[in-house]
Amino acid sequence: MAALRAVLRCRGGPAPLPRPGQSRGAAGGLLQSLGRWFYEAEAAAQWGERLRRYRLRSKNARGAGSAPTLPRYCSSLRDTHGDDVAAAVFTLSCGGGVRFDGQQHWMRGGPRDHPELLSFQQVPVVALDLSGSPITYDGLDNLVPLTRLQHLDLSRCPHLDDWALGRLHVFRDTLQELSVAWCPGVTERGLATLHHLRVLRRLDLTGLRVPSPGLVHILLEEALPGCEVLGLDFGDSPGMGTAPPPA
Repeated sequence: MAALRAVLRCRGGPAPLPRPGQSRGAAGGLLQSLGRWFYEAEAAAQWGERLRRYRLRSKNARGAGSAPTLPRYCSSLRDTHGDDVAAAVFTLSCGGGVRFDGQQHWMRGGPRDHPELLSFQQVPVVALDLSGSPITYDGLDNLVPLTRLQHLDLSRCPHLDDWALGRLHVFRDTLQELSVAWCPGVTERGLATLHHLRVLRRLDLTGLRVPSPGLVHILLEEALPGCEVLGLDFGDSPGMGTAPPPA
């Protein structure tokens, strides 16, 4: 080691740093402190990522029972008040909107703002607005039991992906309008699963990054006859189009 240091000094190069166990003086203490800081920072980052994932899973838990604004009965809501009320509570807890059959206006705000929700136990949900929500593949557990859903807005959902889109086949006989505009995790693979939605009349794909958007547009129109496909123009390139709406 002494010979190597001598050669490096003769060549004008820096001497190799000592290993942590061989550190001496102020320089060695600084290196050890930096090493400890690096590993502590790395551990903190890992825990931060775990916490972020836990919170995301909690928001999408079946029945959204972890949301602090929900009433106490939410854990047994589905069993006591049915799938439609449970889906409505989940959607409202995500900051979305709900319309039951026969309603002209959207319900919005938190679940506590609508004490009349329980009176809709026998009324099916026909429209959900979950745009900009943190819904994931698991969060769709709260929606798939619905039997009369006609309108579903999932635009600007940052965690929605192709796997989640594949779960929408359960609405094949009811869903008429669907938006997945500006969802960064949705690709042409997920769009290919939408051919099951045989009564779909309007599909908004604005802002999606897909290759050959014109070709995808044609294929979707062939797979979904009678459906108006929006947002995939023949002259567009992947990632091009109008600017995304403000968050």
